[in-house]
Amino acid sequence: MSHKNPLRKDKTCLNCNYVVEHRYCGNCGQENIEPRKTFHHLFVHFFEDLTHYENAFWKTIKNLILKPASLTKEYLSGKRMSYLAPVRLYIFVSFVTFFFITLLSGSDEMIKLHKSNKEEAVTEKEKKHFLSFGDKHYKNVEELDSIQQYGKPNEKLSSFNYWLDRKVLMVEEHNTMEEIVEKFKESFVHNLPKVLFIYMPIFAFMLWLFHSKRKWYYFDHGIFTLHYFSFLLLMLLILFLIKKILFTFGETTIVDFIYNSIQFVGGIWMVYYFFPAHHRFYGESRLSTVLKGSILYLLNSIIVFIVLTLAALYTFINLH
Repeated sequence: MSHKNPLRKDKTCLNCNYVVEHRYCGNCGQENIEPRKTFHHLFVHFFEDLTHYENAFWKTIKNLILKPASLTKEYLSGKRMSYLAPVRLYIFVSFVTFFFITLLSGSDEMIKLHKSNKEEAVTEKEKKHFLSFGDKHYKNVEELDSIQQYGKPNEKLSSFNYWLDRKVLMVEEHNTMEEIVEKFKESFVHNLPKVLFIYMPIFAFMLWLFHSKRKWYYFDHGIFTLHYFSFLLLMLLILFLIKKILFTFGETTIVDFIYNSIQFVGGIWMVYYFFPAHHRFYGESRLSTVLKGSILYLLNSIIVFIVLTLAALYTFINLH
């Protein structure tokens, strides 16, 4: 995979002004190549820097998916040259996941097509208000605004309820229930990489609380967290890409069955993965692993789910 850049004719190191006899400076170690590069060289260098070597990259990805905690144990035992460093691995997986989700979600026309078909089949009189946070129902935004402005005092809503009901009506006027559910799902997928990145230090802290302070440092839990979250993002990306590829063949019963089966297996593996990883890394009994692992998994899942739900609600509020 390596692409060597041409050497500078000038043998003076640009970093320390030492005379460079070969490719690398004998004084500071900087490579004596042209500092100005094309976009192609920058892209190749970026990818090579993240993956380090092709063999190490694929070996890391294979072990990450199929061998829970193996990367963490190898790294902390000192075997670090054969695999990608945890931070580089997470940055690379996070970047690729976020890039593809953003790119492919923006080009998805399925929701727009579904919306168009719905609008042709359903008239304004047939539309039902399927979202409601109060006991009053309004036909449209105009009716709500009119009552709020000119209605009797007992008919008017509080400022918060008025704002909330107005948002609901605006969303309902431009989206079907299926579209709202789909956008909620996409919001969860889209925001997960960002939420995991913010949540990493908290997850590592939770591990620190549940394990021996003499045997394990916070750094050790941090490495475990980096590898585990990299696995989650990578699985999320794989399932997302499988969905996009399968549905290019159309929404048929067979495609739905294949995708749902793959999604089920992938989801089970994502949930189960934490337990063998926890057991192999911390070396505790299976009973202790099940008890601690269940508490940790449930507690962290609830917190992450709440954060993702809040992000999805924010998306709902801003739907058009």
